[in-house]
Amino acid sequence: MTGPQRAPRPTLDLNAVRTHLHEARSARVPVALWVAVADLPMLIAEVERLRSLLALARAQYAGLLAAARAAVAAERDGEDDPLLYLRDELDEHGQLPDEDLHAAELLALVDLWDGGR
Repeated sequence: MTGPQRAPRPTLDLNAVRTHLHEARSARVPVALWVAVADLPMLIAEVERLRSLLALARAQYAGLLAAARAAVAAERDGEDDPLLYLRDELDEHGQLPDEDLHAAELLALVDLWDGGR
């Protein structure tokens, strides 16, 4: 099983952007204004990057939700292998757990991954 998928870190320093804006507001000199305006292309690029990441997360969530619903319906219908849908979806994203890991161990790994944020 591979580790958790994490979004890349922001590509710009938001504190620097805030500082530039604050300086432009307080100093009211052309140089400070141009420094603040120069941040706009980077901000736009970051918004576009985050939109793409959000679209990807939504698509992956939709796929996982569809697989979970299909597994529940398959179990209800008495299919031989109702978890097939979930296994296929997890495998597609490299998230199929190793066969030697038990449920409690997998849950402990999730806690570790979440704590590393």
